[in-house]
Amino acid sequence: MPDGHAEIQVDGIQMVRLLGPQDRLLTRLEREYPDVTVAVRGNQVTFDGDAEQVDQAERLVRELADLVSRGADLGQTEVGEGARLLREDSPVTLADVAGDAILSTGRKSIRAKTEGQRAYVDAIGEHTIVFGIGPAGTGKTYLAMAKAVQALQRREVQRIILTRPAVEAGERLGFLPGTLTDKIDPYLRPLYDALNEMMDPELVPKLLATGVVEVAPLAYMRGRTLNDAFVVLDEAQNTTPEQMKMFLTRLGFGSRMVVTGDITQIDLPEGTSGLQVASRVLGGIDDIHFAQLTSADVVRHTLVGRIVDAYTAHEARIMAQDGGTREQRREHLQRKGRR
Repeated sequence: MPDGHAEIQVDGIQMVRLLGPQDRLLTRLEREYPDVTVAVRGNQVTFDGDAEQVDQAERLVRELADLVSRGADLGQTEVGEGARLLREDSPVTLADVAGDAILSTGRKSIRAKTEGQRAYVDAIGEHTIVFGIGPAGTGKTYLAMAKAVQALQRREVQRIILTRPAVEAGERLGFLPGTLTDKIDPYLRPLYDALNEMMDPELVPKLLATGVVEVAPLAYMRGRTLNDAFVVLDEAQNTTPEQMKMFLTRLGFGSRMVVTGDITQIDLPEGTSGLQVASRVLGGIDDIHFAQLTSADVVRHTLVGRIVDAYTAHEARIMAQDGGTREQRREHLQRKGRR
């Protein structure tokens, strides 16, 4: 194993952000390159060990330092994604992935963190209807909402409409007291939370009151034509085929739609998911794009990606043993019912 050595200088303020809280980013860097010893002394970072890994680790730290200098907020995701791009000798750099910030709030900048997320964000800017399909934690809805707020701020649309089906996730919550709004709010709370992160919390109630921003259950979309709007449908795996068709045909002039969902987390009591049907029916239509995100695009705790992969492998084994997919079994039962 040939020995390698490299060292770089990093501005003192940038160094603090580069290392992360409790040196977490440095720890992740050492995990990505186990044959490299990384030492930090003052403003200097040194790398010693396997020559190839030293070269990659140095290049990665330089890319991370460049992102910090441009105001990016770093996390372990950026370290892992940058290491992956270097290992695969990808022509795409970490700066290409991050790109320009979608939104900048007083607290943070919102931007893509993985190559898959960057392709998804770019697709939203280039197509009228985009489907973002992938596991939990890949930023499907969060990035779509950021693009919606960006479009509103740029006056590309006149309003934002956020919607999702009111389907319980494997639990029966029973009777909920209060008004209709009180009953449906729990289903829509994740959308409100994201809005408050992206916009001035004092401004959000005013925008909701004037209808500039609307958060509503999917059932409220029936019979409407949505013009000059950025519309986001969340949890689309829990729509029926009829609901999905109803939603997509609400598209009006000057509007864009983003549909997000995870086909591995369908909570419908029975029947086929509208998201699955749409992916089969609409794949060849111009100006409709399907973005597939994977566990590599998970931006939550690093364990989330491994949990997703473990469940995917488990479900694949079960389907192989059963001799067909859940979808095929449902279609078979439906055909028997029609006969």
